[in-house]
Amino acid sequence: MKPINHREGIIQPAGSDWQTFRNILCVRPDNLGDVLMTTPAFRALKESVPDRKLTLLTSSAGAGIARLIPEIDDVLTFDLPWVQTASGNGPAAIPILARTLQEKQFDAAVIFNVQSQNPLPSALLCYLAGIPRMLGFCRENPYQLMTDWVPDPEILVATQHEVERQLALVSTVGCTTSNKRLSLTVSSEARQQALTQLAQAGIRADAPWLLLHPGVSEAKRRYPADQYIRAARQLIAKDGFQLVLTGSASERDYAETIRQALGEKAFNAAGRFSLETFAGLIAEAPLLISNNTGPVHMASAVGTPVVVLYAMTNPQHTPWLVPNRVLYFEVPAELRSRNRLLQQFPEPAEPRASPEAIVQAVNELIQTKKAVLDHSTV
Repeated sequence: MKPINHREGIIQPAGSDWQTFRNILCVRPDNLGDVLMTTPAFRALKESVPDRKLTLLTSSAGAGIARLIPEIDDVLTFDLPWVQTASGNGPAAIPILARTLQEKQFDAAVIFNVQSQNPLPSALLCYLAGIPRMLGFCRENPYQLMTDWVPDPEILVATQHEVERQLALVSTVGCTTSNKRLSLTVSSEARQQALTQLAQAGIRADAPWLLLHPGVSEAKRRYPADQYIRAARQLIAKDGFQLVLTGSASERDYAETIRQALGEKAFNAAGRFSLETFAGLIAEAPLLISNNTGPVHMASAVGTPVVVLYAMTNPQHTPWLVPNRVLYFEVPAELRSRNRLLQQFPEPAEPRASPEAIVQAVNELIQTKKAVLDHSTV
């Protein structure tokens, strides 16, 4: 398939005419949390040009949450082979996708990628689709493959939060926003449905309760179950919390293993909520305890305090603009990335995770939240 309709000659400086572009493709082909952390950049693109339309090309993992993001007008779902969420799409599917993109007649594309990902495969896809302008970070000069190339400032390890990285990218073409919060629409119906399902499971919303999300897609980011159990037993016995275990349907058995070790004040809700109702559950929860995974960023978007057990992998995905405690733990040697650059986690990674640190973090955040609520009612 030949690339079409591309400008020839010298690459134009970024931002020279982006204010005229109304139909933009945003390429963010990875996970739910990555999509959420890009929402301030989406907002900057929308706010900077009236009536601009944003279409998001994302993975099946990211598509569900994308439909709850008000800045996104349309969603295209495809699991691309150059990201971790890749599925069984064969090489013949790529030219078909390029033709689909071509038919949308995009004015430009913005390629959003984490520091450790190579943007050039996504740029090539957009090039084949005939999208005339492309913005993205890149380490090496992509020449005519990416018209609006921004040299990537993060070469060896990530040096800024993912939200700041993507805001910095779109700012190079004159797109900014004063609102840097993550964006997620949670309906009152979703909140009520979540509370109804909790009540049906026997959870008393008028008594202390917490969410515990012990699963994660990558084993290297999973805090050990026995450590979660030790922390949860203290939270139940000493502080009287009810624990609601959440996760995907595939994680239900794993959550059940933890629940059985905790007794009658723990409830296994893994796989029982739609994504929209799960967002309502997080929005209503007093606090979330989780591995470094998508629900942490959902909590950030809706303002729910979070204790995150953070594997020492990518350092730029901590909770954003929400009360939080980050507790770090080392990835077992056998699970560490093949990319040795990703093993250079910045030090000091403190405080370190432990059951006692989890309990302390929960109580600190709950007390802080209670003090704020008490002050607001004075």
